[in-house]
Amino acid sequence: MDAKTCIEKLREARSVAMATVDADGAPQVRIIDVMHVEPARGEIYFVTARGKAFYRELQGGRGLAMTVLTPAWEMIRVAGMSRRVPDALQKEWVDRIFEENPSMDGVYPGQARYILETFCVDRAEVEYFDLGKHPVFRETYTIGQWARREKGYRITDACVQCGRCAGCCPQGCIEPGTPYRIIPAHCLHCGYCAEQCPAGAVEPLG
Repeated sequence: MDAKTCIEKLREARSVAMATVDADGAPQVRIIDVMHVEPARGEIYFVTARGKAFYRELQGGRGLAMTVLTPAWEMIRVAGMSRRVPDALQKEWVDRIFEENPSMDGVYPGQARYILETFCVDRAEVEYFDLGKHPVFRETYTIGQWARREKGYRITDACVQCGRCAGCCPQGCIEPGTPYRIIPAHCLHCGYCAEQCPAGAVEPLG
């Protein structure tokens, strides 16, 4: 798996839940269609109308997040920043998106399509999480100039090698050692090992 394949899967799924933050700092979420992607360049495109609150939220500089669950139980999450396509290219992009998504003609017929503007997500963290495997599998990638954040848990040198964490892990993703080690690709991030550790040696990352 890689960021390119995740972006392709977003386009296949089309409808994603996208979250933003409004001017009052309140979270907002709605279903948005991924209208076009450029997987090799790490670009995700969608449109919204200038009159919508969503449009104003996108320009608030607070970032966005989107997520989808595929029929194969793969979760893909994207968290980052969007940019508005430049004025000189807006008409060209709207026409291109309508050509690739003909159902849009029924929603915004004729010249009404130009109330829409195109946005692109090209700086973000992309997380792939396959819930259909055992153990589960997850990886994190970045697109554009975006710093990757560490997530999940780690076992510190306070570990006393009792093995309780390995015994309780739902995915069996903890290996013996000094200290014991969590395999990040198979971790649920549930924190059960941290609750069970008698030495307080398991701590969250990030």
